[in-house]
Amino acid sequence: VVEGQAAVHRCTGVTEILGAPSHPMYPAVVNDERLHEHVENVGRSLLGPDKVKPGEKIMAGEDFAFYQQLVPGVMFGIGIRNEKVGSVHSAHNPHFFVDEDVLPIGAALHTATAEMYLSGRSA
Repeated sequence: VVEGQAAVHRCTGVTEILGAPSHPMYPAVVNDERLHEHVENVGRSLLGPDKVKPGEKIMAGEDFAFYQQLVPGVMFGIGIRNEKVGSVHSAHNPHFFVDEDVLPIGAALHTATAEMYLSGRSA
């Protein structure tokens, strides 16, 4: 970004993070395999097998990775795209809004995931 913006003004740009560690500032989010399978099983049971799909891998920093350094974790989305009402933009887009009809589905999925995990069942 720095180099690109500098080039626009016919300059050069360099970034250096002083005192930066030799490893990435943010660790990678890596879902615990067992918890990932649990969430998939609960989702298929609750929503139907055709409603559970793998997400795309992205290269972005996420604070959740710091939790995963301490305890196993799984990060998942509930999918809120609804073209009929115009809910088509990503979270960091100024036109983003949530189709609130999806909120009860997300709440039910999170509740069932926790309840089945705590009771020792996985769908």
